[in-house]
Amino acid sequence: MLKQVFTEFIHNKIFITTLLSWLVAQCIKVGIGIIRFRKFDFRWFVGTGGMPSSHSAGASCLAAAVGFQYGFNSVFFALAASFTIVVMFDAQGVRRAAGKQARILNRIMEDIYWQKRIEDNRLRELIGHTPIEVIAGFLLGVAIAYFAR
Repeated sequence: MLKQVFTEFIHNKIFITTLLSWLVAQCIKVGIGIIRFRKFDFRWFVGTGGMPSSHSAGASCLAAAVGFQYGFNSVFFALAASFTIVVMFDAQGVRRAAGKQARILNRIMEDIYWQKRIEDNRLRELIGHTPIEVIAGFLLGVAIAYFAR
């Protein structure tokens, strides 16, 4: 039973394609980081933020792959597309705002630290995406789904 579930899972083309789009987006981020900063940082591979949005790439790949498989007028595509819209909005909107707040709070923490009033860890600032990063992730995900069909 477990073997059958695992076999079906690894042969799920839509799921594997979606994972591939996330992996490609993360690898692109690492490549950009290496070129830009002339060093490798493993956090670029597992972290959030950056160009392109792997959240958008994965979600849009899922929606496109479902559309190619079941039709763009199917309830499955409607569900996947709705999920994609929420993910992209969150990646660009809510998480980006949280990143801006973290940046401001880190400045406040530095000011307090230098005045010897508090000592604490910095907040993570790069947790959201710009609209361009989200669009690039979307286009990457759709392209991967298209070529994997």
